[in-house]
Amino acid sequence: MSETELRNHIDKLAEGVRNKDIEGLKQLYATDIVSFDVEPPLQHVGRDAKLKNWANVFAVFEEVTYEVRGLKLTVGEGVAFGHCFARLAGTLKGGTSTDGMWVRGTFCFREIAGTWLITHDQISVPLDIPSGQGVTDLEP
Repeated sequence: MSETELRNHIDKLAEGVRNKDIEGLKQLYATDIVSFDVEPPLQHVGRDAKLKNWANVFAVFEEVTYEVRGLKLTVGEGVAFGHCFARLAGTLKGGTSTDGMWVRGTFCFREIAGTWLITHDQISVPLDIPSGQGVTDLEP
């Protein structure tokens, strides 16, 4: 797969989030994905668990925006990885608008039966060690 194709894969992810399209997102993830997302538990194992995270987001938002910045990719034989910044924002149910927060994202891809799928992702916020609180007001 070329870097352009992987960028298109991430574009499909962003489009799926903006459209709250669980079925479209399902096509992007391996069945055995391991996801380290911002919400508990420490890991979410399997595509159904990953999609449940997205369903939880979609239940809170009336309208969703999703922005990716600074995507860097490395492509190898049958595997690839990338990292970026991403921001989920929008209008919450009830009408409150939120600018969201920037998070750090890492994606690992593997070619499975001729199709490139996300096999691992990690989404995180920086931690202020003395307070033990996530720092959510940073921008790339």
